[in-house]
Amino acid sequence: MIRKATAVVGAAALGLSLAACGNTSGNGTTTDANGKPTLTFMLDWTPNTNHVGLYVAQQLGYFKDAGVNVKILPTAQAGAETSVENGVANIGFSKLTDLANANAHGADLKLVFDLTQKPIARWCSLKSRTDIKTPKDFAGKTFVTFGSAEQSASVRQMIRYAGGDGDFKTATAGTNTFRTLTSGKGDFAGFYANWEEVESQLNGPALNCFAADKWGVPGNPDQLGFAVKNSWLKNPQNVANLKKFLKAARRGYDYALANPDKAADILVNQTKTSHLDPKLAKASMEKVVKEGYWSGNSMNDDTTNGKPDQKLTATVNTEDGQKYLDFQYNAGTYTDSHKKKLARAPQAAELSTNKYVE
Repeated sequence: MIRKATAVVGAAALGLSLAACGNTSGNGTTTDANGKPTLTFMLDWTPNTNHVGLYVAQQLGYFKDAGVNVKILPTAQAGAETSVENGVANIGFSKLTDLANANAHGADLKLVFDLTQKPIARWCSLKSRTDIKTPKDFAGKTFVTFGSAEQSASVRQMIRYAGGDGDFKTATAGTNTFRTLTSGKGDFAGFYANWEEVESQLNGPALNCFAADKWGVPGNPDQLGFAVKNSWLKNPQNVANLKKFLKAARRGYDYALANPDKAADILVNQTKTSHLDPKLAKASMEKVVKEGYWSGNSMNDDTTNGKPDQKLTATVNTEDGQKYLDFQYNAGTYTDSHKKKLARAPQAAELSTNKYVE
């Protein structure tokens, strides 16, 4: 939803450096001296708990056990979708609606693993803003945004659902959205419940947040996971390597759900250059488990044994995905490379597959 990270490595330079490592297998991957394939994975954002399963699998040897090497790449300025489409990375962290946008402009990407089973985006104002009590009060105020038509459509729907007229102003987000709000340059903005909202609770400023699905936006807008290029999947060896990767990654996320504090420590230790706050990482993992963002089962859900299943679901819910894609299509969000509206809504069943998740 929000990409605050700056590019650490240029896509072209990164592609050259990867080509120089190991032996090219002819299927878009490289191999080490023992013939073990190396898959490249590009993040969508600075490292956070959305990515924790990858770092756990790396640290605890799950990828090694599965028979693959994995190189985790920092996000590039072009974005994970473009990097995967161009072959800079084999796999990238993305979301269903971003693939819908990318494919509408000529890409050929597919979501093969869905991490988040519940919406995690939140639309928030500072809690000190007592004039904002519901999304209706966003009307006429300034939305701090990165210029996303998708975000604007969701906010407009929330305002109308709450009884407002749907109109608002926009301001370009800076490098720190919290600072943009506290400076008075904007009135509300988008955040992730499992990261910035947690950061707000730990360090301030306090936020007043609203979930889009509770305010008239249908489906799940936040099906975040792993994307690959369709043509890459035509090679049987790539498919075999992808299955190994997904199995190990899923094992890493399951470990994180069962051992949230230990997983948070691994994330912090494996990403030292990002200078993550250990308290934030642990609090974020606690919220992921409590709210059931990955399993679909919160700690408050009724279960037969009194404790909800916190195993990773990992599959794409195409029904929820299609509801959201239809909503955004009707709002005019998706256009082709000539800025013309698509002939039909992007199809969740075409943008994703669950057949590689074991």
